[in-house]
Amino acid sequence: MDGVVIIDKPAGLTSHDVVAQVKKILGAKKVGHTGTLDPMATGVLPVCLNEATKLARFLSDDSKEYRATMLLGVQTDTLDTDGKITGQSDNIVSVEEIRAALTRMVGKIKQVPPAYSAIKHCGEPLYKWARKGIIIETEPREVEIQYIIVEDIAYPRVTFRVACSKGTYIRTLCADIGNLLGCGACLCSLRRLRSGFFSEDMAIPLADSSPQEKRRELLEKLLPMAKLLPLLTSIQVEDGFVNKLRDGFQPSVETMKAHVLPFLETGDMVKFINRSGYLVAIVEMVTPVSNFSVIDEKCQAARIVRVFNNVQN
Repeated sequence: MDGVVIIDKPAGLTSHDVVAQVKKILGAKKVGHTGTLDPMATGVLPVCLNEATKLARFLSDDSKEYRATMLLGVQTDTLDTDGKITGQSDNIVSVEEIRAALTRMVGKIKQVPPAYSAIKHCGEPLYKWARKGIIIETEPREVEIQYIIVEDIAYPRVTFRVACSKGTYIRTLCADIGNLLGCGACLCSLRRLRSGFFSEDMAIPLADSSPQEKRRELLEKLLPMAKLLPLLTSIQVEDGFVNKLRDGFQPSVETMKAHVLPFLETGDMVKFINRSGYLVAIVEMVTPVSNFSVIDEKCQAARIVRVFNNVQN
């Protein structure tokens, strides 16, 4: 039982709550998610099972897409409507001003992470410090807003779709837009539509059937590890080569000559798949294929990033 299930997270549960439910339903030994959703948020939450937990860091790096609704004229300590109101404004802004402010946020921007977030300071999440009345100052971080599409403006609420890089806080985005408009704003609803190549239509709700039926559905829709990270080049390898990888062998030019494709460059990530179609390793190229013909065949061609122990998904 190694792979990923895509859960449609309901509002009111933490991402950890969802992981605990999946673990209980499936009886999996190791379970983890690939990117926290706030309790108020709903939508796509990829949950990794057993050996697939080793892929979590690769999957969490992917871009995300959300549908968000912000409330203009209200500011809170958590930057969403679950928090305490810290400011209100009667300023009315025009549709044109709203659209212009949203457009200004597209591209690479700096964000200060919310005081109520899971980022850790001295080993403890910021939200725990904030609950003690201690607000930790954090440095702005660069994120990228790929696009924002306005879907509805029913003042004082604005609904928009946004695609963004890993680490983007939509709560902060709403607050920053409110500051641009001069009236303040906070997030009032959020749904994740996509996480990498995991989409909303793949997401499975947890609460619409019995545990036995849900277990059956989750197992039927379990995505095997070999199908994850679809943008990486896949190379089929022999069982003998797999055994060497598990012994710590770093692929040499000689061993990879028969497998690699001509466009691979230094830094490219590659999936090794065995003849049965199971993911056995992820490696990073340290030598471009274009150099293979001019260097010693004993030279290292790739660096092992992850080796997976159980190939029987």
